[in-house]
Amino acid sequence: MPEIDRRAVVAGMAALGAAGLVGAAGAQQAPKPLMKTIPSSGEAIPAVGLGTWITFNVGEDQALRDESAEVMRAFFEAGGRMIDSSPMYGSAQAVVGHGLKKLGSQQALFSAEKVWISSGRDGPGQIEQTRRFWGVPRFDLLQVHNLLAFDSHFETLEAMKAEGKVRYVGVTTSEGRRHGDLEKLLATRKLDFVQLTYNPVDREAEQRLLPLARERGIAVIVNRPFRQGDLTEELEGEKLPDFAGELGATSWAQLILKFVASHPAVTCAIPATTSVSHVRENLAAVSGPMPDEAMRERIAKALTEI
Repeated sequence: MPEIDRRAVVAGMAALGAAGLVGAAGAQQAPKPLMKTIPSSGEAIPAVGLGTWITFNVGEDQALRDESAEVMRAFFEAGGRMIDSSPMYGSAQAVVGHGLKKLGSQQALFSAEKVWISSGRDGPGQIEQTRRFWGVPRFDLLQVHNLLAFDSHFETLEAMKAEGKVRYVGVTTSEGRRHGDLEKLLATRKLDFVQLTYNPVDREAEQRLLPLARERGIAVIVNRPFRQGDLTEELEGEKLPDFAGELGATSWAQLILKFVASHPAVTCAIPATTSVSHVRENLAAVSGPMPDEAMRERIAKALTEI
């Protein structure tokens, strides 16, 4: 099949979405994204969320803050729920709060935040400041970011969960770092979520972490599915494999997200973007056919052979 320009395709899809009608027979809702279950509770959430690393770090620039709010608007309209941020992400937390305030109450929101400070004693204060940035009564998920001061912070998070001040608790890593330490925590701690890096070319997590998370009933959030954009940039101009049509994928980004979200242990992937069209495309990636194990291997092989 000929290569299809990613932005052109999504622009066409956006036009259909704006009209709110599909087909001549009458009004019809756009396909809903694939839902995955949080093992510790049975709650279902969409398989694609929204990351904010770099993309929402726009400082006090009002125009850029409003652009981020429009990305959030498109995200919710496409059926998205999980937005993930961190104190490490500069102004991203305040920008999320700006978007939530501008858009009004978002009952669909699944708020995922982190504690990231070397002193366990200062964790509660940081969490409270983060809550004020967002303007939410409480977070759905709090995570110890990159295992920093894990023991102290996790004790705080467990106490907050017991008091009903947060619904879920977890831990994060990124870029394939500290997998040995993470494996020990997955095996010994009562975690609701773990966040890690995984995509068709970064597959180390498949060896121990993903199977262990599934065995222990721990939901998995996948960060850097596009290697912070580097992966999709490298693939720009490369022809999609013929089998992409079998999955309804019109871009490499959609093919990558289908690979990630279809893993049985994965609950939600959180690509970051500054583009309304891309956030719609990302949600659309998990609104159609999903690959089985054999197709997942074909996707990975196609990427590694380029």
